[in-house]
Amino acid sequence: MNRIDLAGRVAVVTGGARGIGYAVAERALASGAAVALWDADSARLEEARVALAPAGRVSAHAVELTDEAAVAAAARATLAAHGGRIDILVNNAGITGGNAPTWEIAPAEWRRVVEVNLVAPYLVSRAVVPEMIRAGYGRVVNIASVAGKEGNPNASHYSASKAGLIGLTKSLAKELVGTGVLVNCITPAAAQTDIFRQMSEVQIAYMLSKIPMGRFVRVEEIAALVCWLASEECSFSTGAVFDITGGRATY
Repeated sequence: MNRIDLAGRVAVVTGGARGIGYAVAERALASGAAVALWDADSARLEEARVALAPAGRVSAHAVELTDEAAVAAAARATLAAHGGRIDILVNNAGITGGNAPTWEIAPAEWRRVVEVNLVAPYLVSRAVVPEMIRAGYGRVVNIASVAGKEGNPNASHYSASKAGLIGLTKSLAKELVGTGVLVNCITPAAAQTDIFRQMSEVQIAYMLSKIPMGRFVRVEEIAALVCWLASEECSFSTGAVFDITGGRATY
């Protein structure tokens, strides 16, 4: 494993208690960063904090990411816990919302997926990015999806939310040019995480059939890309979409 230099940096990872977020936190800690885990699952969050604590400085913050006041409070608590700085933001938390044709998805479910996958990254960025601007340095990495590029059938809510996150990435990046804050996103193929529990076996098989490499991406592979994008070495990419789909998407 190559060492990515995040020494002295403070990283916020949403959805950091499990799956991709947990893998990103592990890799960030191994790279020298301190990490603030933000997650709505307080029990799983504490388990993650305890498990990660030996690797470095870790704080845990239970937060409903779709709640503006809760997000603002988590930002204040993170700044207080980590010397008044946040250098890296990884907007990872997301849900699939199950699978069905668009006309069969309940409006409340459709809205909830968009709230968690798109509105929450906006709220978190709104709370954190001004701190980065003041510091003259920052890296934001949004976890989108290949579904946001191609649109998965029976997942219109998820696909639309991730397409929106790609758009948010590009807009925010252009707004921040010249501030020292770079914003990029990645578009993974599916990884075998807890999110699979929200999906049908038919949908899982469909996604696997689309990947030329014939396997799902490993969370450690995603974490490696995210942590490079979160590093100072990533210095001339902003508003970009980085593919990690095993050959499914070629743009």
